[in-house]
Amino acid sequence: MSLRQRIATSPMARVAAFPGRARMVARHDVGVLRNSARWLVKSREHTNFTYDLQPLNREHLAWWVANAAGTPVSVVRDYIDEADHDADLIEHVLAATRVSDRRGLADDEVRLGKRLGWYALVRAMRPSHVVETGTDKGLGSVVLAAALLRNGSGRLTTVDVNSASGYLITGRYAAVTDRVVGDSLAVLAELVAPVDLFLHDSLHTREHEYAEFEAVEERLARGAVVLSDNSHVTDALPSWAEKTGRSFTYWHEWPASHWYPGSGIGLAQFVAPE
Repeated sequence: MSLRQRIATSPMARVAAFPGRARMVARHDVGVLRNSARWLVKSREHTNFTYDLQPLNREHLAWWVANAAGTPVSVVRDYIDEADHDADLIEHVLAATRVSDRRGLADDEVRLGKRLGWYALVRAMRPSHVVETGTDKGLGSVVLAAALLRNGSGRLTTVDVNSASGYLITGRYAAVTDRVVGDSLAVLAELVAPVDLFLHDSLHTREHEYAEFEAVEERLARGAVVLSDNSHVTDALPSWAEKTGRSFTYWHEWPASHWYPGSGIGLAQFVAPE
């Protein structure tokens, strides 16, 4: 038996492995610290961070959307690239940010992250009515609206309790968007038009998230898709999906060159029997 093998099977194995383990941790932590320092200096964001996705993560996203939507992955890849290179959308976000009184808390780069998945799902599934809770500045809203505009049909309803939210929703994107200021539970209870795609992105507590799913449940169209921006934190969506006989899947972000570990997209839908 070699010396290395003897050490590996001895009581000293943990002590002997410590330097190598410490080097692995240090390499990881140095990378996080480097990205954190760069972000603190260059970024102005304080919430709803934006970033690009790692290339492999984009590929995983394409396959996840393709499976959820029943669409060829090559088509979904094109949708993701379409959103990422939408010159009109990029210029709109930049221009609206420059004139906003909240520009001090927004970066001058357009990075869509998981919103690429929202866009691709809308392009692939062609919903007539999309409902989003939690508008914030409206980046996700204009991404969803851009997908509806590309589809040539459909409307977005976006809900937020903050009357100052949604400053990015202007121009052609406002033309397909209904902004509603109010409590999401009350608004969902009063919806008239069936909901084909619902996205929870408002108050991120399990209780409120689950209550939104219950509030929108009776208003979901046949074959509707329900998304959560909070499934990396709570089990609200998988629990609701199980209770209502739906399937649940999840995709997690891998941000590129950012300290934030990423959130993701939870998705619940009925799956037709084979």
